[in-house]
Amino acid sequence: MRAVRQSLLEADVSYEIAQDFVGRVTEQAVGERVLKSLRPSDEIVGIVHQELINLMGPVDSSLHLKRDGITIIMLCGLQGSGKTTTCGKLARMLKEAGRKPMLVAADLQRPAAIEQLRVIGEQIGVPVHTEEAGGNTALKVCRNGLQSAKKADANVLILDTAGRLHVDSDLMQELEQIDNKLQPDQVLFVCDAMTGQDAVNSAKAFNEALELNGVILTKLDGDTRGGAALSVKAVTGVPIKYIGVGEQLDRLEQFHPDRMAGRILGMGDIVSLVEKAHEQFDEEEMAVQQEKMASGKFSLTDFRDQMKTIRKMGPMKEMMKMIPGMGAMMDSNPDIDAEDDMTRIEAIINSMTPNERENPDQVDHGRRNRIAQGSGTNPSDINKLIKEFKQMSGMMKEMANMGMRDKMKAMKEMTSSAAMNPNANMKREKQRSKRGPQDKSTLSAKKKQERQAKKKQRKNKRKR
Repeated sequence: MRAVRQSLLEADVSYEIAQDFVGRVTEQAVGERVLKSLRPSDEIVGIVHQELINLMGPVDSSLHLKRDGITIIMLCGLQGSGKTTTCGKLARMLKEAGRKPMLVAADLQRPAAIEQLRVIGEQIGVPVHTEEAGGNTALKVCRNGLQSAKKADANVLILDTAGRLHVDSDLMQELEQIDNKLQPDQVLFVCDAMTGQDAVNSAKAFNEALELNGVILTKLDGDTRGGAALSVKAVTGVPIKYIGVGEQLDRLEQFHPDRMAGRILGMGDIVSLVEKAHEQFDEEEMAVQQEKMASGKFSLTDFRDQMKTIRKMGPMKEMMKMIPGMGAMMDSNPDIDAEDDMTRIEAIINSMTPNERENPDQVDHGRRNRIAQGSGTNPSDINKLIKEFKQMSGMMKEMANMGMRDKMKAMKEMTSSAAMNPNANMKREKQRSKRGPQDKSTLSAKKKQERQAKKKQRKNKRKR
């Protein structure tokens, strides 16, 4: 349980909430149900995981949109939490669902916010109601925005309200006025997942003033493990509806407590990874690649094409953290830049001829130098890629004929072995077959003596 508490605190869960959680789990864990189980450690992990799901659940991503009339959704939160971008993401999602949204730029505190929302509206093809900040109030802009929505026949109005660097009375008074006069159907609190434990204080203040209907967590594409989700849900009691996983306007996803529980505990999120893969990979193409892997005909061209598809799924750092075991490796090796490595590999493969991609064994000294010049790399990088590709092809051939359980087991073994260790390919000192390793300083001194002896011999010859 100490390890669980530490894991929660590292994930930026509030200390008090982490303590209460550990206390509840300990109560459940100490009992006959655990003691009689075959593997108590697995049972305890199961209890912790389920308790996290219960604490962050139930799932409720509904915005309770009206059939007739205009549904008003007000987004609130501190400055820098990503409210304006989230407004655009939400509007895009509703438009794809067949709704007619309109955005209202009611953030008059930050001059750039109005222009930012106007640009976002143009990108997604959604109308934006804007007014100049001078002499205007947020309430007046929202009221005028509602009239514009009626004229434009929009059925969802999204209000982008102002934020502050911290909770203050002026901000709350402005938001309460909008809440009282327009009576929004949904008040959503936009929370930056990277704010950590401070999210508790701001969530509590906004909930007391506005009676929140839901929460949207942003910036979950970074290094944060999402402990703010646990803290905010525990304090407000309102459901987390969506999570933002990137700056792009299509990077808004439905919140899943079970997946977030795995992320908080550092167990990865393999389900979300599979869903992303299904969005990008063509099933027929996947079947063809599977056949090639099984028959050992998987080429560097196929490898490059798969890399391109994988990169469409999102940043590699984010993808790798979803794989169980890889998150810990990424944390212990912060210098790993998978994105940069993939760019370099793609450049090397593109610098090869079609025949070299199909038959990498043909790449000799002269070809290596040509490929290195074309890709802006060193000849040693080409050697390393070909060697690692051969090893990977062998593993893929074996894994292609495995069932899903065996594949997952093989992946787990790879992550814990040298196969996934960035330092595994470091050169070892050459061992001499009979004499064993030789001291470098002794060897250097011996060579120096031999050079001096030869120099002396040459001088003696000249004298004769």
